[in-house]
Amino acid sequence: MVSKPLKIAVLGFWHVHAKDYARQTQQHPGTELVAVWDDDLALGQAGADEFGVPFTDDLEALLGRADVDGVIITTATSAHREVMVRAANAGKHIFTEKLLAPTVTEAAEIIAAADDNGVKLVVSLPRLAHGYTHAIRDVIGSGDLGQLTYGRIRLSHDGAVSRGGADGWLPQRFFDQKTAIGGALTDLGCHPVYLLQLFLGADPETVNATYRSVAGRGLEDNAVVTVGYRDQKIGVIEAGFASRNPFTIEIFGTDGSLTYTETGNVLRVSGPAFGGDDLQLPVPDHGKGPFAQWVDHINQDTRADDNLARALELTRMVVAANQAAEQGRTTSYAGSESHLPTR
Repeated sequence: MVSKPLKIAVLGFWHVHAKDYARQTQQHPGTELVAVWDDDLALGQAGADEFGVPFTDDLEALLGRADVDGVIITTATSAHREVMVRAANAGKHIFTEKLLAPTVTEAAEIIAAADDNGVKLVVSLPRLAHGYTHAIRDVIGSGDLGQLTYGRIRLSHDGAVSRGGADGWLPQRFFDQKTAIGGALTDLGCHPVYLLQLFLGADPETVNATYRSVAGRGLEDNAVVTVGYRDQKIGVIEAGFASRNPFTIEIFGTDGSLTYTETGNVLRVSGPAFGGDDLQLPVPDHGKGPFAQWVDHINQDTRADDNLARALELTRMVVAANQAAEQGRTTSYAGSESHLPTR
């Protein structure tokens, strides 16, 4: 017997991915988009009109609806804690855009509220499910690279860069410190952060960050974060809104190396275990993405343990990087108590 689709509302069209998640809701056979809320009337009404569902500016009334099973939260980052805790207390399952919250304390409060109310919470960390991620984990897990020494992950787009005298395509609200919390590192840089944590570990000893603003729109659009580990590994996280470059991953060890580029979806390894240099490995298809995982967790009454642990550690790293950039010095990392699996 096929169960009825879960009825989902979108809370906020602040984030550029709100439309993507609304579209996924309409395309997934197990979900139905039924409403939109936003405290920005123009953004919310436009989103509701585009997807053909009613708009409301009354969040309390929407969360009180018995026919709403879950919510997609794509508000300003600064509003995450308030909106998510209210949604959790109303018993609504939550799918949310990263970053989970501006601080580790707020992130932990959100997770606790979800747990206390039996709410299934999933944070969108999509690249954890990508095929190259699984392939790279397999290579690292085999030990064929030897002791890991260095990792670098770069992700950037040109959303801040002007074209024809106009600002880039990324909305100016992404450069508002009060609502966005941070720039390129806090938004796009989340993906390299959680991937580096997966590959090298979530418990570095030190964090250093350099932020620059190429377009001068208010927050950094060009960021590099360097983390140092007790076993002497170095990790480098690069994120930008000011250049369009292929997404790249580099992992080096004492016995070999690995490189991945999204251009051609090419994964290459070298070293004695691979018979020499430049061996291309197959990249599997992507696994089930975070939205579909969220639906499964709701239907199967399971908790997204790994996702929530990684979302919390992602928050911890972004906070540490932003503090290091603001202070202009290498800082000690406060995440050594992490119990995340690494490899």
